[in-house]
Formats: sequence, structure tokens, C-alpha cells
Amino acid sequence: MTKIPVAILGATGIVGQRFVQLLQNHPWFEITALVASERSAGRTYREACNWVLEGDPPDELLDQIVQPLKPDLPARLVFSALPSPIAREAEPLFAEAGYAVCSNASAFRKDPDVPVIIPEVNGDHIKMVEWQTAKRGWKGLIVTSPNCTTTGAVMPLKPLDQAFNITRFFATSIQAISGAGYPGLAFIDMSDNLIPYINGEEEKIETESLLLLGKVTAQERIPASMKISAQANRGPIQHGHTVCLSIEFEKKPSVEEAIEVLKNYRGPEIAWDLPSAPPRPIIVRSEPDRPQPRRDRDTQNGMVATVGRVRPCPIFDLKLVSVIHNAIRGAAGGSVLNAELLVSGGYIS
Repeated sequence: MTKIPVAILGATGIVGQRFVQLLQNHPWFEITALVASERSAGRTYREACNWVLEGDPPDELLDQIVQPLKPDLPARLVFSALPSPIAREAEPLFAEAGYAVCSNASAFRKDPDVPVIIPEVNGDHIKMVEWQTAKRGWKGLIVTSPNCTTTGAVMPLKPLDQAFNITRFFATSIQAISGAGYPGLAFIDMSDNLIPYINGEEEKIETESLLLLGKVTAQERIPASMKISAQANRGPIQHGHTVCLSIEFEKKPSVEEAIEVLKNYRGPEIAWDLPSAPPRPIIVRSEPDRPQPRRDRDTQNGMVATVGRVRPCPIFDLKLVSVIHNAIRGAAGGSVLNAELLVSGGYIS
């Protein structure tokens, strides 16, 4: 197929750099525009970007001129790594101008006509864009990815809910420093320390999980009805968010039944053949000390949730631990997968 031209909004930031990294040699997409703030616009990517990821940026992009944040780009699809306040203003302008916007920002996740999607969890919610564009009169569209920690929780929760009906769950996160962006947090705060507060994170886990585990009718998104309590912590880890889950079910499974469901889960068929989708979205480890961020975050190119320590819970029914790569599966990689879902569904050509 002829590659679809794409732009990256916020291309010099840490999530923008992940988009650059993941889209290099992508079979469906070609980067044709890099966009950043007024401070960076007009400079080459080499001059504007302080590359902080492993390896080097692609040579072919180094001399590309960074563009200002205006919807006149040589692209049909834009990946947004913008801060939420800026995304709230800019992303509708791009959608109105005819671009498909795959956003990593939280600005529109709560809007009732903007889907929050993990393709292997709720890929069928992509049909929301049909009534989104009809309602707003846009020639383009906006699709969002969930919060990175929400992603790590919901990926194992979905198959368990589908099989056994979750009524309540408690989530405790230990989130990596890279989730705070670059330059991140001071060494003196994070060394030998854990911070039991991340602004807005607990609310995102509690609200976005209900959207992802809910359903979509012809003209309405109906959140799931389960009860959720979340606690978010920042730990001295570079990459990889850990979520500890205690779960109550309507139909109580055995540990063995739960593990079997997790191992066999593939998600909706519409997500199976997407280029960035792993063969199985969940990897189950049997070792008593796994998963671990450093050892498990890069499994399957960082695109899976690794689950372990599935065991009885003396308060609820089961408890388990989930680890994802927050910057790949929980951020740029999730948005790339959403873009592939849009192409596969015929919403971008």
C-alpha cells in the first residue's frame, strides 16, 4: 500500500520522540511533518530536539524543518503528544480541517462522542467517530488513548470481566519517572523514595476504566457499572508502570480459571492483524517474583501487559500484578495502534 503521510504534534518532547521512534519504517505510515512550539518551529529537528531516548533519531528526519502548530500540514493523520491544555485548543482545529487525530492527551477523553480506545479491549468503540463527525460537523476526527496506568490495569481486567463479571476492584500503582515527562522529577525527590501522589492519576484510572470496560450503542457510550478505588504512586523506576489489582467478581473464578482466560485472550478480531499488535496482548508469568518493570516492560516490543502473581485475595476474590511499558504501550504505541485500527476500519485511506 502507499504509505499514509502523518504528522507528529509535540515532536520534540519525550512522547513525541517515541512516536518518531515507533513510526520509523512503519509499513503503513510515513512521517511527513514534525510540529512543535513556536520556540522550535523554523529550526531543523536536529537543532530543536534534545533526543533523550535510547539510540539516535532517524537520519532522514534530522534536517526536516519543524513546523508551527497550524492545520496546514502535508499529512492526513496526526499523532498528538501535546500537553492537554494545548491539545484542548489545537486538536479540534485539526479535526475540523479534515485530519484524523490520534491523541495521547487527556483533553477529550471524557467527551461523550470521543472514543477512548485500546483496540484489544474495546476496538468496537471506533464506530463512535461516525456520530462524532456527524454531531460536530468535522471533516476529520479525534480518537484518544487512555492514561498509561489505566492501560496497564484494564488490559488484564477486560478478559476477566468478560468471563466472570467484575463488580469491584482496587488498584495501586507504582509509576515510572518517565511518566512525568522530561526533565521529570528531581533526583533528590526520587532517590531512595516513593511519592504517594500524582496529580489527576487516580481520577483517570477510576473514570477511564469504566469507559473502556463499558459498551457503545448506536448513539451512546455507556460506562461499566463496577466500583473502582485507585491509589497512584511515583517510584524510582525509569520506564514501566506496575499496577497491583484486587478484584471481586459476580462469578468467582479459581486461580487456574483466571490464568487460562488471561493466557488465551486475544481481544476483538478487528485488532488481530494490526501491524503493531502483539500476537497476544497479555503475557502471564508463573514465577513468584514477576512481573518486574526492568525485566518485562520491553516484552513484544513493549506492546503487551505482563501479568503475574495471580492468587486468591482474602478481601475480594483474586489479586494480581500487571506491568506495561508506559511510554510505548501506555502512550505512543497505543496511539499508533489506534491509528492502525482507523485504517483497518476504513476511516483513513
